[in-house]
Amino acid sequence: MGQKAISIFQTCIPLFQVLSDNHRQAILLALSEKGSMTVNEITEQFNLSRPAISHHLKLLLEKGLISVEQKGTQRYYSASLRSSVELLKELVGALEEECL
Repeated sequence: MGQKAISIFQTCIPLFQVLSDNHRQAILLALSEKGSMTVNEITEQFNLSRPAISHHLKLLLEKGLISVEQKGTQRYYSASLRSSVELLKELVGALEEECL
């Protein structure tokens, strides 16, 4: 693997780490399918406590995989995958360029 691919891969590691959890994967998929949801709506979908869901949302938010919008007293979470997908495309492109 060339230096460019290694550098991009290292940039992707935090993304891979946050996505390694099955609950976070499921939350992200639910947000992708259903659109914006509140913490309570997300909690209803899973067999996890509200604090656990909030923790997973915090981690996904920190990595830019979801976004949050305040509407009145509610916070609506939604999938925000564009930058992560672009980064992964860049990694795939570098790997194809250097390894094929």
